[in-house]
Amino acid sequence: MALLKKSVCLWIALGAFLLTLPSAYAQSPAEPDFPTLVDELASGSLSKRGKTVEAIAATNHERAQTVLKALLEGSLESTRSDPRQVLIETGTDTYVLAANGEAVNADNLGRTKRIPIHNKLRSQIKTLLAQMNLSAADADVRLRAVEQMISDGVDGDSIALLQQLKADESSSDVQDAMDDAVALAQLESSDNETRLNAAKQLRGSLYPEVRGALQIVADNDSESSIRAEAQRSLDSIDSKLKMFRLGENIFFGLSLGSVLLLSAIGLAITFGVMGVINMAHGELMMIGAYTTWVIQQAFPNQIEYSLFMAIPAAFVVSGLVGIAIERGVIQFLYGRPLETLLATFGISLILQQAARSIFSPLNRAVSLPEWMSGSLQINPAFSITFNRLYILLFGLMVFFALLAVLKKTSLGLKVRAVSQNRPMARAVGVRASWVDAMTFGLGSGVAGIAGVALSQLTNVGPNLGQAYIIDSFMVVVFGGVGNLWGTLVSAMSLGVINKFMEPFAGAVLAKVLILVLLILFIQKKPKGLFPQKGRAAAD
Repeated sequence: MALLKKSVCLWIALGAFLLTLPSAYAQSPAEPDFPTLVDELASGSLSKRGKTVEAIAATNHERAQTVLKALLEGSLESTRSDPRQVLIETGTDTYVLAANGEAVNADNLGRTKRIPIHNKLRSQIKTLLAQMNLSAADADVRLRAVEQMISDGVDGDSIALLQQLKADESSSDVQDAMDDAVALAQLESSDNETRLNAAKQLRGSLYPEVRGALQIVADNDSESSIRAEAQRSLDSIDSKLKMFRLGENIFFGLSLGSVLLLSAIGLAITFGVMGVINMAHGELMMIGAYTTWVIQQAFPNQIEYSLFMAIPAAFVVSGLVGIAIERGVIQFLYGRPLETLLATFGISLILQQAARSIFSPLNRAVSLPEWMSGSLQINPAFSITFNRLYILLFGLMVFFALLAVLKKTSLGLKVRAVSQNRPMARAVGVRASWVDAMTFGLGSGVAGIAGVALSQLTNVGPNLGQAYIIDSFMVVVFGGVGNLWGTLVSAMSLGVINKFMEPFAGAVLAKVLILVLLILFIQKKPKGLFPQKGRAAAD
């Protein structure tokens, strides 16, 4: 009996083993890895390629987005010979392996062909990229993903995805963008209540796509209540846009004012303090701009740091040229401003011709460092370019540094003493001739620094300074001759006024009108906004 039981148990165990044996050999095949999926893009039909794209996105591999973007942009290629290699074209005849990013030798690849996609697959890739970015840890990446969806259009699947992700979204900006994206899609709903709520939700949204969609609803919707709600949303958007356009005009006016400040602040010293009408001031700015270009040519691999090298170099070079002008010509013409005008005008022509002879008459382009390129996006309707923002801050820094030199240093004390009463300053032991040379060199050096800033806004050429010399004199006279605070206020005021007049009068006529207004102002206040006081006011 015991033997029978053992036999039964043995047969049962053997049967169980035989039953599990097929399942052990019938396991599902392993999921293909990322390189294998990338290689599959080079073969098969477009429908199979769509499944492969979904599988690549599902891997969450660090290069998944790079590969999908390359496929979307048409830079994903494959070799014709076996085994095929999938490559990303990064430049003219330069490739990297799509799966790992390793560079490959183009000479050994032979002929390549672009991996094709159609519109349906293109839309699928855009949706997958958006989904991947919507799950990113960085809120800015998630916000850009939602904005891209608003730009490309939101379908039903995307609406469900956005509504699902919004519950766990921590950034209020991303949440607002998600609401706008969903409402933008719901404007095309067949349900009247849904369209009405969507029009209400979009009130005040600044995305251009939103405004365009609301305009269509306000003009063409079959329901009058929905048309009225869309129009109210449009009015709200327009009022916001006006406010941001005002802020944009003010910023661009201040950035123009900072350029005027930089170009005029050196002239405020040579003309305002020393009484010299320096018509070569623009050429001193030109020298500073050319110094920036020369430094970038000398250090082509240090573009990011070229401006930090160019600022002191331009100050020294322009300052030395200024001292040479003062020692060689100006020192014999003090007290005769009209003769200084004629003499410096001749010097300006000499410097222009020297620039043509040394650097050729052609304009030279100065490279913009990476940290100065691009813009700061405040919202979809308002952005600030980094180069103008940095120049505005730089102009203020130069102004306060120069103010500190004139107010807090021994040189500044001697400059003020000589400008107010030259005989008395000499009587107490001040070397007036040395102070004159240093003052003219200081003003010339600041002009060179202005040239560094101008090189980031325009091309460098022999006539660079001629575009700013008249504006510089206008700023100095309007603010009050010899008053640095007046130079700051007048530069910013003229910059803002000019930007507000340009949309109505045009760039050229706006400058003419400003000149006319300035002449009328000088008729009433000949000494400018901030006239000098004390002994200097009597000169």
